[in-house]
Amino acid sequence: MTSRLVVDLQSSAPHMRLPEWAADRLTARAPAGWDVVHIQEATISAGDGTNRVSDETLSAARDATAYFGFGLPRELIAAAPLLRWAHSASAGVGSSITPELRARDILLTNSAGVYGEAMADTVLAGVLHFVRGLDFAVRQQAASTWDQRPFISTPPDIRELSECRVLVLGAGGIGSAVATRFHRLGCRTVGTRRRPERGVPEGFDRVVGSDQLDVELPDADVVVVAAPLTTENRALLDARRLALLPRGAIVVNVARGALIAEAALLDALNSGCLRGAVLDVFNREPLAADAPFWQHPRVLVTPHVSGVSPARHWVRALDLFEDNWRRFAAGDPLRNVVDLDAGY
Repeated sequence: MTSRLVVDLQSSAPHMRLPEWAADRLTARAPAGWDVVHIQEATISAGDGTNRVSDETLSAARDATAYFGFGLPRELIAAAPLLRWAHSASAGVGSSITPELRARDILLTNSAGVYGEAMADTVLAGVLHFVRGLDFAVRQQAASTWDQRPFISTPPDIRELSECRVLVLGAGGIGSAVATRFHRLGCRTVGTRRRPERGVPEGFDRVVGSDQLDVELPDADVVVVAAPLTTENRALLDARRLALLPRGAIVVNVARGALIAEAALLDALNSGCLRGAVLDVFNREPLAADAPFWQHPRVLVTPHVSGVSPARHWVRALDLFEDNWRRFAAGDPLRNVVDLDAGY
């Protein structure tokens, strides 16, 4: 009996669209007894993935055993009675964890770790932007101004990276890639994770439970938010926790905007308590043109692109998916299985 894989990855965002070579590779590497249907209609890849499903996808899904797309929409679950496994090309899958999914015996896997290397590079660059005063340099260059005073202020805004203690919220694939970079450059690295008994991932000096966050914040020169968004950790960094940070700390968010209370973050920036914030994600995207983050001198904004890697993204994404595809076909345990109760 033939099994069917439906590939629904023609993102409306060009940098997230499955390249032709990758589609050909999936077809060529199908396990014995599988056929592959490539959807040509555009889909949405932003955030956790699409909630809209094309008629072409719904038609193909009627006979689908497996689905490879951006998230797993409710409508597709209803249209795919034979579906047994879905793999999301997105790392976050919160919006895919629906009552419809819970009611079915469908394995859901995600792409956690695929984006980690590129995102870690972005985090490192953003932190260096503030640690070495490149924010001052950019503004001075735009104004044709030569002024050394911001670089030699007292108390100092400039320091060496290895002076910093880096706290990473979320010690998964992204968090580990972030910690590895900073650790190799001489920083002390601490991570938080829901289940610290699982051990210390690469790059960390140590990890602690999420319940120890308040204890760790007062010593953190850099806080990197790399945790999945769940009901429990919405507004994880609120006004109270931001106030625990030492003066001059840098906050980085490459996870989801809702993990930080944005109004409280603005207050901390405006008061001068924080050296800066590197923000790739926001509560509402696109970020409104009149949002105060755009013009804030202590903020570096990127438009949810920290994971962009044109040359390597799809190689890593397909390596993960194809390994899981072989495992699924053989009846072996899959990688990156989503815990529906934990939310990731």
